[in-house]
Amino acid sequence: MSTGMAWRHALCFWVICGWTCFAEAGLPPLQPLIDASPAGSILRPPAGRYAGPAVIDKTLTLDGGGHVTLDGGGRGTVLSVRADNVSVRGMHLTNSGASHDGVDAGLLIDTADRARVENNVIDQVLFGLHLKQANRALVRGNTIRGRTEELNLRGDGIRLWNSHFNRLEGNRISECRDLTVANSANNLFLRNTVSNGRYGMQFIFSPRNRIEGNLVSHTTTGIAVLYSDQATLRGNRVEHVRDVAGAGLAFKGSSEAEVVGNTVLHCTVGVQADDPPYPEARHRFRGNRFAHNVTGMYFYGEKGGHIVRDNRFEKNLMQVGVSAPVSARDNDWRGNEWDDYEGFDRNGDGIGDTPYALYYYADRIWMETPKARFFRNSPALELLDFLERLAPFSAPELILQDPQPRWPRK
Repeated sequence: MSTGMAWRHALCFWVICGWTCFAEAGLPPLQPLIDASPAGSILRPPAGRYAGPAVIDKTLTLDGGGHVTLDGGGRGTVLSVRADNVSVRGMHLTNSGASHDGVDAGLLIDTADRARVENNVIDQVLFGLHLKQANRALVRGNTIRGRTEELNLRGDGIRLWNSHFNRLEGNRISECRDLTVANSANNLFLRNTVSNGRYGMQFIFSPRNRIEGNLVSHTTTGIAVLYSDQATLRGNRVEHVRDVAGAGLAFKGSSEAEVVGNTVLHCTVGVQADDPPYPEARHRFRGNRFAHNVTGMYFYGEKGGHIVRDNRFEKNLMQVGVSAPVSARDNDWRGNEWDDYEGFDRNGDGIGDTPYALYYYADRIWMETPKARFFRNSPALELLDFLERLAPFSAPELILQDPQPRWPRK
């Protein structure tokens, strides 16, 4: 059946049955068109605005061509997919309901595999895209914008629950609360942009996810890996994460993270990590750049064992911080570049002649007394730190030593 014939049949069906959506919203409904399209076909509705919510419960390609809007009318989820091998592309999905309990979203992929969600615009919704027990989906090139409400009252831009082997690539997410991945393993997040939210990305009980080439900016926390083992973070850029308790990259209760080639700029803390659950399950930080942060790396409750090699620490107010009574000496520090290195490279091999050693003087005050953090980098503590270095009242504490520091580049 041609698309034009399907449209005429659907319109007749609506007239006979007396759909209430038209009367309420002044828009023709999209559901009759979906119902009239054969399984496996491509539905290209005529350009315009249609009333939702709508449900796709068979294999179908819905192609809006960039000229079709589905308006949920402020009720529930705008478009739900409940069948395998469904494609939704070129659609504008807008105006979902406002129920957090119901997870009202722009688009729901519900217990359906191999969905393709490409080049859609989803806005004025509580949650953007919700993958619920959905596997092997391709989510690419979508723009998702939330509502301009208080941050904690927004929904997630993208939420995965119990969904595996999905690929999310080149999506642009803004004005949402979080990008949340829960109980979902083996997914790839590639070259997405997340801005103006709470958690840029958070992974909860979700092992073996790959997060590569993403940009996260102006959030309260950048990328958080919580109780999720074997995460790979490669080539991401996290910047302007300035919440007092936030971090560019955060690891808690997780093991064996591979953190390679990331850039973390202008954050309260560049990386925050605790002790892995197993002594042999250390994190590996290689080739990252931590610059213009208040603290480059911060370790709490950890006993060492992390591998920290070939990273660049540049213009951080504090290179590395620890929580009392923790020291970072037992981590494997080697070949890092420290812009405050005070040694020489007389043979010109690019390696400092003497180890880089980081001692703490007055900084121990705020590390050991959390309430004193308010005064961190204040003139009073800076003066006390200067006096401690000039004429120490007690022996300073060695926090870490890098035996082969790279010569700082100019």
